[in-house]
Amino acid sequence: MSTHAFELVDTIRRSIGPHRTVWGTKWLGDRLAWEFYFYDYERREREVSISRVLEAIRPIVPCEVPVNERLPYFMFSLDFDHDLMEGVKAMDMAHMYVGNPGSIVSSGIAYALTADSTTLENFYFFFDASRQLQEASEKIYCSAFVDASKMELDRILIPELRDCHTICVANKRNNDTVYFSGVNVDQLLFFLTLLEYPRDLVAFVEQHRANLDHLLFDVGFDYITHGSNLTFIKSGYYGVF
Repeated sequence: MSTHAFELVDTIRRSIGPHRTVWGTKWLGDRLAWEFYFYDYERREREVSISRVLEAIRPIVPCEVPVNERLPYFMFSLDFDHDLMEGVKAMDMAHMYVGNPGSIVSSGIAYALTADSTTLENFYFFFDASRQLQEASEKIYCSAFVDASKMELDRILIPELRDCHTICVANKRNNDTVYFSGVNVDQLLFFLTLLEYPRDLVAFVEQHRANLDHLLFDVGFDYITHGSNLTFIKSGYYGVF
């Protein structure tokens, strides 16, 4: 990642304060990228808005995506990679998340915002890992991308990661996603190894395991199946700064 990334993190902290940004490190199979998430459940009365963050980072990463701050979003996210941080390309998209009234579980809907359009991206459904494992299983199998007669659930709802706080299942345009929220550092290492993250990154977590042992992380992956074959499209792990 570009050295400008450190400046970006410091700028966001100064703008909205510490511990208010969720960072996600994404593994795209051949390269790493970041996505930062910002929550403010006050919605229209929010303090942390898309406009505020975009204005704060404008000297580093300018973005001209128009935002209607009257919309009742509770979260948004921004994507960063090396080319963006080095000025090779411009930031041309933000992701906005709104609620999903009527769902029997906590749920959200994501939209992609660009200069020209607002596009539906994903539906998210959140399940208590200790009480709603069956419901999460049913949600995973209720998909156009998974044939329950051929795909074993444990390959998606991975037993080593189920001992977490929340399981999130997302339906996206071209694939599905599952997230495990509130995993410990040993589960994080299992995840990084399973998803074949760069060896130096895994080694860093192994080396600093004792210093990371008091933290909890989120992990997740996009996947698609063909019969009994499971393909991980991309994945990510998450924390807070």
